[in-house]
Amino acid sequence: MPGLPGRLVAGSCSGWICCGDWPDPGRPLPPCDGGRRRKAQREREREGEMEGREQDGGGRRGAKRADDESHGGPEEPRPAKGRFRPGLGLQLDMESQRTSVLHRVVNFAPSPLPARQYDTKTTEPISFYLSGLEELLAWKPTSDDAFNVSTEPLAKHEPPFNSRRPRTLVCHDMKGGYLEDRFIQGASVDDPFVFYHWCYIDIFVYFSHRNVTIPPVVWTNAAHRNGVLMLGTFITEWGDGAKMCESFLASEEAYRAVADQLAAIAQFYRFDGWLVNIENSLSVSAARNLVHFLRYLTAQVHRAVPGGQVVWYDSVLQNGELKWQNELNEKNRVYFDACDGFFTNYNWTEEHLLRTREMADDRRADIYVGVDVFGRGVVVSSGFDTNKSLRMIREQGLSVAIFAPGWVYEHLGPTDFLNNEDKFWALLSNLLPTHSIGSLPFSSSFSLGMGKRHFHNGQESRMEPWYHLSAQEVQPLNAEVFQERRMGPWYHLSAQEVQPVYAEFWMPNGGRLRTRCCLQDAWCGGSSLLLEGTIPSNEDHVTARLFSFQVPAPPRLFLVIIYKHEASSQGVSFAPVFTTRQSSSCFSSGESGEPRKHKPSLLPTPPHYLAQLLRGTGLRGEHDWQSRCYELELQNCFLDQLSVTVSRRQSGRNEVPFACRLGRIWVLDATALRPLPSADAAIPVSPLEVAHVRWQRLSAGELSLSLTLRWTYPPSKATCFRVHYRRGSCGSGPEPRLLPIGVAYAPQYRVTELTVPGALSESSCRLEFLVEPVPDDGFQVDAAMWGKLVFVYSDPKLPSPGPAPEGTSSS
Repeated sequence: MPGLPGRLVAGSCSGWICCGDWPDPGRPLPPCDGGRRRKAQREREREGEMEGREQDGGGRRGAKRADDESHGGPEEPRPAKGRFRPGLGLQLDMESQRTSVLHRVVNFAPSPLPARQYDTKTTEPISFYLSGLEELLAWKPTSDDAFNVSTEPLAKHEPPFNSRRPRTLVCHDMKGGYLEDRFIQGASVDDPFVFYHWCYIDIFVYFSHRNVTIPPVVWTNAAHRNGVLMLGTFITEWGDGAKMCESFLASEEAYRAVADQLAAIAQFYRFDGWLVNIENSLSVSAARNLVHFLRYLTAQVHRAVPGGQVVWYDSVLQNGELKWQNELNEKNRVYFDACDGFFTNYNWTEEHLLRTREMADDRRADIYVGVDVFGRGVVVSSGFDTNKSLRMIREQGLSVAIFAPGWVYEHLGPTDFLNNEDKFWALLSNLLPTHSIGSLPFSSSFSLGMGKRHFHNGQESRMEPWYHLSAQEVQPLNAEVFQERRMGPWYHLSAQEVQPVYAEFWMPNGGRLRTRCCLQDAWCGGSSLLLEGTIPSNEDHVTARLFSFQVPAPPRLFLVIIYKHEASSQGVSFAPVFTTRQSSSCFSSGESGEPRKHKPSLLPTPPHYLAQLLRGTGLRGEHDWQSRCYELELQNCFLDQLSVTVSRRQSGRNEVPFACRLGRIWVLDATALRPLPSADAAIPVSPLEVAHVRWQRLSAGELSLSLTLRWTYPPSKATCFRVHYRRGSCGSGPEPRLLPIGVAYAPQYRVTELTVPGALSESSCRLEFLVEPVPDDGFQVDAAMWGKLVFVYSDPKLPSPGPAPEGTSSS
């Protein structure tokens, strides 16, 4: 937004991602899909004089705030009779029950933050790794680690992970890792790498050559939103790796200490386990203890992380020799027996696969046959021919580990990345079982977690590239096409009958359909879904399947779609279609069953509580976007798929072109929708806490302010939080307007390098920070329930203000 003060990069640019308008009085907002928050409580000790406090952290097992005093820990609201403490230059009062007031004297003294958790230049929170045994054993969580904790619970998808069908693992290895994805609050990046074909995979491994690779939290959030497990990497290599192994495998006490730390790290940061890769030779005694270590680590991960996994990489043998086998055999089976899965090396042949299949017996799904997309060494295939390797693996009923699919980005470049990425996964898709959405409500704005610009309610709000994987939403499936005998031509985004090529299809009779991400226009975030093509001359319609479901159908559901017709689509109409099946057994057994199609009824006037979602779009919409609300009643069946049918408006034998953008979609269980809560039932954001305040002088009359805001709110009640501020004046003047800073996907946010007016020697200045919870149902939370902080600062020469008189506000 032009005219915003401050350096809105990284942490700030994410403020343009959460869906919906910034506050407009009396105007509810569409929901922001950041997923449901897990509980993150803090136990406050209000006694004493701003002493250290503990943080419960919602299942984080007693993480301490021991470092808060030395690193500018959170300053909590005080009762109205709180008093000024000489020497600290601050006073905290309560302006109201939910408004805290903080007085600070500007202080330019250096106050460095821990370099592990914060960028040394901007103080933005970052993700990190651990190097060496000493760092691993010394790891202990502090309040500064809270930014790195995933807030996204693992979504339910069908079939579940423990089904015995072959699985797909992706091992992400790109340029050493921890690139722009290390910035937890997002980054301003042109043409970043993104992965969005989550529906095809079961496990995502974040790989680097650091000893302890902790997945950046933005990747964990994106994976969990799609029901995909996230693993970190524990790796040792070369001579230093051998020394590290000999040390921690020297005794039971030593290897248990390492395993306990690895399990605790996964539990605290809320990812799902480890890939273990020992790529150095071992002594016989160390190799013997390696088996015990692996078995103990697996048990500890299972205990600490429900559904957690430990996967072993094909490297050292039972006798300690480093020799890749490219198969499971008697020389390395002992490691497979000690953990959850086995990731083979990449230089296998068909004979290796046959022997592995026999050796694995009834655990074939736990064998992940490695495929290096870069094709290093002697491999069956690589690049765009990776499907040849995958087909051989699937013929043996084995799982696959696709290593470094970032080849598409690194080898072919970023210029046409999205098209090349769709081509790569389309070539594999009929060999990759597709996950189905397993619960309602469901919503997506088709955001990739990146964009060339920012959109809100269909309006371009800022011309700036951005990258934030925590803001990525569930994507539709790649397009495929097959002929349905009685229903006419159906163009599917995940049908497995026909091998797809790219995401564009031509029919012999002239019909064409292309489905692709469009970065040029969006409803919210940075992208929309573009459906374009031609209805063939001998057909009345074509249909694109958007999403696959395996959900018991509610008796009554609502479907809300926000879309935009292009000028070329005057001769067509668009309508949603649901497909249902009578039993869930057909999904798991592989039987096709007999699907039934249902056309929801268009509601001329949505119910009042549902109209909250549509407020601000209108039937004709804003900026040419339109909204439609549909209703469907069902009985005793399962949702199978959601599609969009494109039909010609007038009969004829000519080809009809079309183009339509989908901006957002909701599938809602009508019985689960709640009415707007009463004032008494509404839940407020807790009073805001402040930590890590940093000042810098910019020029005469201007300062740069950075600080961390923290709060609490029930995690199941919000998908994200919009953070706003009001730039107050120094002295009297008109009431300034509310401006956005960013979006938080956890109950805290780091404001960085915000430009504020300098305080004059005769007066103080005032800022307001507000935190707005965004619930997953899209209803606006009353502003009275927002968290609010009044931040008053003054020049060091100005005497610090005394306590506010009882019964008055210090503002």
